[in-house]
Amino acid sequence: MDAKIGKLFDSIGTFFSGTDNIPWCDSDIVLGFEREVAQAENGSDDEHKSVCLLRLSWALVHSKRPEDVQRGIAMLEGSLPSTSDPLQMREKMYLLAVGYYRSGDYSRSRHLVDRCLEIAPDWRQAITLKKSIEDHIKKDGVIGIGIAATAVGLVAGGLAAALSRKK
Repeated sequence: MDAKIGKLFDSIGTFFSGTDNIPWCDSDIVLGFEREVAQAENGSDDEHKSVCLLRLSWALVHSKRPEDVQRGIAMLEGSLPSTSDPLQMREKMYLLAVGYYRSGDYSRSRHLVDRCLEIAPDWRQAITLKKSIEDHIKKDGVIGIGIAATAVGLVAGGLAAALSRKK
């Protein structure tokens, strides 16, 4: 019984704190990958450059800085049309979904993660991201309903007070 009550409080706490299972990336890691990309530009083969850019994209969309996330989204959107390898396409779509999730565009994120799951239905990272997206959408809906109910209550209370004064 205590375990069930503990789970209930944990889920309520998680709901209001908005935590998720998507990792964050610090700015020093982003800088390291930027250096790696710069070095790869000087004489490396295209495959190595591509891997370095994918690592940098990963770091950017997982960054705590919104401008890094937007940069990562732009990089991934720019590289997606020229990607022919299905595995790399899936990875880039997933990273793009993470970027949109981090920037609060949950509908785009959900669309991309659904496309990833069409390619690889058992992909745990994508399943986890989809759950986080759906949790945020539910949370936003509950908050919206709460705000609407409060507004209706205030209006009804104001009307009741106005009517009681007239009598």
